[in-house]
Amino acid sequence: MKLEIRGLSLRLEQFALEVDIDLQSARTGVFGPSGSGKTSLLEVIAGLRQPETVMIRLDDQLFEDTVRGYSLPVRRRKIGYVPQDDSLFPHLSVRQNLLYGTDGNSERDTFSFDHVTSFLQISSLLGRDVRSLSRGENQRIVIARALLSAPRLLLLDEPLTALDASLKKSILGQLRSLHDEFRIPMLYVTHDPAEAIEICQEVLILERGKLVRRGNPLDLLA
Repeated sequence: MKLEIRGLSLRLEQFALEVDIDLQSARTGVFGPSGSGKTSLLEVIAGLRQPETVMIRLDDQLFEDTVRGYSLPVRRRKIGYVPQDDSLFPHLSVRQNLLYGTDGNSERDTFSFDHVTSFLQISSLLGRDVRSLSRGENQRIVIARALLSAPRLLLLDEPLTALDASLKKSILGQLRSLHDEFRIPMLYVTHDPAEAIEICQEVLILERGKLVRRGNPLDLLA
């Protein structure tokens, strides 16, 4: 995986997010205090926010080039996005939430319904009302729905917030093995050093919209 982000400038409320980087690690962390621009960076990559200037390319696929006036539609970027809020539909069952926006037809694909639900250990939850789920179960469903879109890149925005220690440990193990299981690179936003050290091969540290350091998470955060 090679993700290029060139000349990114996005005016936020109190500062500008300005980033110019190449990413090649399979599991990259985006670390920093609340309000440092972490979520905004993910939203720009996903196509959910329009910056003043940027060029974004994932491998051979151009996502955005403001100089050329080009922007690839969100649905064609093939990005799985796990936002901070759970975003599940309360009037649908777990199975219906998982299948929303997918064709549900592939049985042999890496991202088949059976493979994803088995890997995340949620097969027993498929008939449940989402309003009856625990926080940990809810997060597994949200991650599974992102995977069922067969993405080329997975963006996770603090997916373990508000989980207790035992649930964090359980889901951390699954997140760490996602790349080996599905061959999918990820950007993982967190403000928890322990999470970044456990999951990520490289970490980017943002402060007030600027990339101030990058490197091995154990070296930078321990």
